[in-house]
Parts: sequence; structure tokens; C-alpha cells
Amino acid sequence: MNILIINAHLTYPGWSEGKLNMAFMDQAKAFFTARGHAVAETFVERGYEPEEEVQKHAAADLVILQTPVNWFGAPWIYKKYVDEVFNAGLATKTLLVGDGRTRSDPNRQYGMGGKMQGRKFMISATWNAPIATFDNPDSVLFAGKGTAELFLPITSNYKFCGYDILPAFGIFDIFKNPDVPGALENYQRHLAKHCP
Repeated sequence: MNILIINAHLTYPGWSEGKLNMAFMDQAKAFFTARGHAVAETFVERGYEPEEEVQKHAAADLVILQTPVNWFGAPWIYKKYVDEVFNAGLATKTLLVGDGRTRSDPNRQYGMGGKMQGRKFMISATWNAPIATFDNPDSVLFAGKGTAELFLPITSNYKFCGYDILPAFGIFDIFKNPDVPGALENYQRHLAKHCP
């Protein structure tokens, strides 16, 4: 199996250096290489070539986005990455061929033009929010919504291209009550369950 891990961390000196996201990225890399899988990596902050990223996606059976959650989404550099890479994948018809609709068949459903069927996408995220905030109807902020709903702007890009979306993983409450060793163990179990 070929794996692509995308690190979307954006450095804020003295506040967010990226060590935690790197720890989870390293954990995933070690998990897959120990099982004989090939792992490609992209560090968005270090730069990338959109056409090369399209080829990495085309070669990967599984794409993992490792990201901090900044203001309820991935850092802005990841949105730039998506715009550039997915536009390149559309232009070359590598990731998708349009939105799936045609003038000759106007009833065909929007979002059916993807070419990545059988591929999988997963998010691994670091959160300041405590886990009790999610899937909690008493939560003032999210009113019962879970992380999958909050990640919809990210996962929709991959679903649009035909990927299956795997359950996301998260470490929560990283500033006030982190349990990094426990979360790394849980991540190992999560990968074993969803990405065997």
C-alpha cells in the first residue's frame, strides 16, 4: 500500500512550533513502514509543486492530513495547497473529470466526476477544544455537532474526487489538559482499526 501524509502545520514562533503534529506524523509513518508500506510526505509550509502533489495523490492508496485546528479549520496554507493541487488534478484529469454532470445527462448527480474510487482519506488533528465539546447537544458552541461535521469543508474535496472518508483521529485539549502519550497509543490503535 502507498501512503501520503500531508503536514499542514503553520509555524507561529513562540506559540506553535509544530512538534505535536510532527509526533503524530512520525507515529503514522512508523506504523505504515513497519508493515512494509511506502510512505510519501508533504510539508505544506516547506513548499511544494502542485503537479508533483497530484502525482503523489494518484500513487497513494491512503492520504492522511495531519493538521492543527486553527480557528475551526486547517491553517490557511492548507486551503492554498488544496486550491493549487486539486486545480492541477482537474486540469490534467488525474484526480477528477469535472463535477460528474454532463449536458447530455443533466440528472447525473453533482460530485460524481472523481477518479479516485477505492482510495481513502483520513484526518488526524490536534485540537485546543476538549473532546466533551463535540457530539454534545448542550455545547453552546457546536450544539451537538461532531468533528466530522466541522471537517466537512476538507473531506468534501476528497469525496468529490471519489475517496472514501475514514473516521478522523484527534488529540484534544492540548493546551490545558494534554495526554500526548495516551493519544499516541490511541492513534496507533486507530490506524490499526481503520487502516490495516
